[in-house]
Amino acid sequence: MAQQINEIMTADPTTVAPQTPIVEVARLMREEDIGEVLIAEGDHLRGLVTDRDLVVRAMADARDVETTTAQDVGSTDLVTCSPHDEVPEAVRLMREHALRRLPVLDGDALVGVVSLGDLAVEEDRGSALGDISATEPNR
Repeated sequence: MAQQINEIMTADPTTVAPQTPIVEVARLMREEDIGEVLIAEGDHLRGLVTDRDLVVRAMADARDVETTTAQDVGSTDLVTCSPHDEVPEAVRLMREHALRRLPVLDGDALVGVVSLGDLAVEEDRGSALGDISATEPNR
């Protein structure tokens, strides 16, 4: 069983620049079969855009997908963890802040992301959430 976040995180997560149009963000999510994209400049985290952000903060307000950017709809006040944090710390942070994903920073550098599914598979692969999270996605 993993002890530290760096053992279960997704290293080298998918990122976009702050000025990336959300239509490109959505296409990237589709192509990579992911539900979030981190907003970064170099290896510095600037925010996070989820598929829900695209719906609630863009589509629901009929925003132009070509001119609305990742930084326009993404969250910027993020809770993060370190790759050296213990797995229970990530669970605590997710529970306390009602999060499904935590960017992983080593100092100021973005090095990964850990998701609720990653934790579920690690903690109890036989649980319903662990079993669902371990299943290959539908295409």
